[in-house]
Amino acid sequence: MGKQVYYEDVDVGSEVSSLVKHPTTQQLVKYAGASGDYYQIHYDKDYALSNDLPGVIVHGALKNAFLGQLLTDWIGEEGTLRHLSVQYRSMDVPGDTLTCKGRVTGKEEKDGEHLVHCDIWLENGKGEKTTPGTATVALPSRCRAS
Repeated sequence: MGKQVYYEDVDVGSEVSSLVKHPTTQQLVKYAGASGDYYQIHYDKDYALSNDLPGVIVHGALKNAFLGQLLTDWIGEEGTLRHLSVQYRSMDVPGDTLTCKGRVTGKEEKDGEHLVHCDIWLENGKGEKTTPGTATVALPSRCRAS
């Protein structure tokens, strides 16, 4: 985890520090065990190919988790992830480099919290956005009310 990010440190248009992932078939098998999602398209190449897929594909929920990690790594220990929503627009495969990215789209103070709204997405090795989403985080403020 990096240094603590404060509300005053970010502006609309600021980039969220990117996170690179290299999913493997072994990771998908482990994720299937941890999540209970044993659908064969995530670990059985022949089964995936027989279902007109390019091969084994990464679990959508695992891509969601990668984007969650992007945000929790970025906001630091004093930040809180308030909202995370993604859409699965395209398949990703093990062995590809997946890069999680984000950008600040808005800031507001609401109910005593300093909220930051972001667009987030996962890109495959070709730079295509396969998993877009949105998120809201609460960040600590350097200017605490007394």
